[in-house]
Amino acid sequence: GTFHHLYFAGTTTGVVALGASFSALEVVPLALIGMEAYETWSHSKATPWMARYRWPIMFFIAVSFWNLVGAGLFGFLINTPLALYYMQGLNLTALHGHTALFGVYGMLGIGLMLFCLRGLKPEAMWNETLLRNSFWTFNIGLSLMAALTLLPLGLLQLNAALENGYWFARSAEFMGQPIIDLLVWLRVPGDTIFSVGALLLAWVVMRMWIAPRDKVVVGIAEPVSLK
Repeated sequence: GTFHHLYFAGTTTGVVALGASFSALEVVPLALIGMEAYETWSHSKATPWMARYRWPIMFFIAVSFWNLVGAGLFGFLINTPLALYYMQGLNLTALHGHTALFGVYGMLGIGLMLFCLRGLKPEAMWNETLLRNSFWTFNIGLSLMAALTLLPLGLLQLNAALENGYWFARSAEFMGQPIIDLLVWLRVPGDTIFSVGALLLAWVVMRMWIAPRDKVVVGIAEPVSLK
């Protein structure tokens, strides 16, 4: 799937064809993970212990969404050799990079971390409110980054590359326009909201290790003495 990074490195036509094919198929395994996560979440109330894994599962569902949008839609937008010839290194590449890297692998990493933490500290009481706020601020912040800055700026650069050449889309003359400055400043709200999500998650994890609040865990049997 990483062969799309080799399109313009002197590789053969066969490598370009393989890269385009397998890069387009990158979304398949992660989409299956998201479907499995949604199926698990839909049965989250079937047994008491499954409710304890609600937030790891929610992050896995977010993986499915961003896999569709970030890796699928935005990735395939720049994936074909002809498109990448004009888009490589523009903000459309950053759009795919942000939404696919954190949206897919970042959310996946957080979900796996929370899953492991639940297993390591099964008796710990999680702050559901902070986790909920962290989850939504992560997703809202990332969405605002993409919608307010990266996508419109990338489309403006693409139009400039098609009309005046790739060099112009990255030139100081183009990047110094007032509309570009405005789009760059519009990045601040999304970045700020996203940062709040990171701080909330860090606080939840830190409190869980430093000063955990314990509760009776439903679904875990008490140890039985053999004496």
